[in-house]
Amino acid sequence: MIPINWPFNPNKVPFFYGWVIWGLSTLGILFSIPGQTMGLAVFTDSFIEVLGLTRTELSLAYLFGTVGSSLFLARAGRWYDLLGGRTMITVSSIVLSLMILYISFVDELSYSLGGSSSISFILIMIGYFGVRFFGQGVLTSCSRNVLLLWFIKKRGLVGGMRNVFVSLGFSLAPLFLASLISFFGWRETLWILALVGGFGFSLLALVFIRDDPESCGMKADGIDFKSEERTPAETESITLYEVKRNPIFWIYSLSLSMHALFGTAIVFHIISIFEEVGKGKAEAFSYFIPAAIFSTTSNLLASWAADKVHLKPILIIMLFSFCIGSLGFINLQSNWGFWILAFGFGVGGGLWGVLSNLSYIRFFGPKHLGEISGFSASLTVFASAIGPAAFSLGFDYFGSYAAPAKICLGFLIVLLITSILLDHNEGKRLDLANLN
Repeated sequence: MIPINWPFNPNKVPFFYGWVIWGLSTLGILFSIPGQTMGLAVFTDSFIEVLGLTRTELSLAYLFGTVGSSLFLARAGRWYDLLGGRTMITVSSIVLSLMILYISFVDELSYSLGGSSSISFILIMIGYFGVRFFGQGVLTSCSRNVLLLWFIKKRGLVGGMRNVFVSLGFSLAPLFLASLISFFGWRETLWILALVGGFGFSLLALVFIRDDPESCGMKADGIDFKSEERTPAETESITLYEVKRNPIFWIYSLSLSMHALFGTAIVFHIISIFEEVGKGKAEAFSYFIPAAIFSTTSNLLASWAADKVHLKPILIIMLFSFCIGSLGFINLQSNWGFWILAFGFGVGGGLWGVLSNLSYIRFFGPKHLGEISGFSASLTVFASAIGPAAFSLGFDYFGSYAAPAKICLGFLIVLLITSILLDHNEGKRLDLANLN
């Protein structure tokens, strides 16, 4: 839809343009933070206060808004396959900014319409729908996918380098946003996010992003277009209909979704979870620092290894790490529980980034990547919607967050056993040894 050479020809850049795409892919995922759980969770107490909702009511608004957004992500994936990353990233970034602005005025809108709790519930649910769909859903998926076509031989390592910055950004975002809120206020912080993260980044995306190297007269991995060197072969592409009948898709998607459910619940209720075991707000936010270190380390190591090995062992280690982290959560009142939680979900979260980046293009090829990853994202977003509400309801009913955590641990164990027993055939792709 946008001319390749507008406003400049990327082929004239004196280095491989894939590295520009790498930078913009990284920024795109980081600027989706207002639509991610760790970006929204920091505003939870402020929303409860100004909207007059209980924590469970806000969690349910988050649930319904996020579930609603998940229903449209497969269609958004088809838009990506048709329109490309440049158009989709630009548009989703702009609309995300508009939805952030909408949320910043949701309390005033509620007051003007009568200020009842039901009106506040509906208005914030609409806001959650918008930022989750265009932030965690569209912007994140498109920013992740656009990089995959520019690198093949070192796709895992390049994705890992991106995920180092993404993991650090996601882990430190709650601390950064909490500081902005304490200094400027919650409403003003949302304005800053809309201006810088949305409108500012959409301009960068429009000017600099290109959909794939072939359309620019280049080859993936920076191979000279005129040379006889061949780019590594991709997996034979299959359709979403075929993918839905493949058990490999479901074991990876459900494993990624399980982390979204459990991890979202932890982040969304982080202060309340720590208060339950007698720990303060400062200690709650301090959890993100060691988790970020573990996540970044495991992500970089696994990304380097992913170009040389199959994904099955990475999946198994990820699920085992989440099981370990679950035990830490259940025993959070102990000092060792804190560190086991940070280690388990930190390491598992780092491996999650590798698998969410590589699984679908490696198993199912690039042609229908947008639609396949969009459908997977719909499952992940759906699971992330259930998490906060399930843990909040579990706390209301059982008086503790440990009960829903034990249920999650049971599901993780089932997924771990299944992943060990299932044969992971990575399709018709070039022998991994020949990629190096």
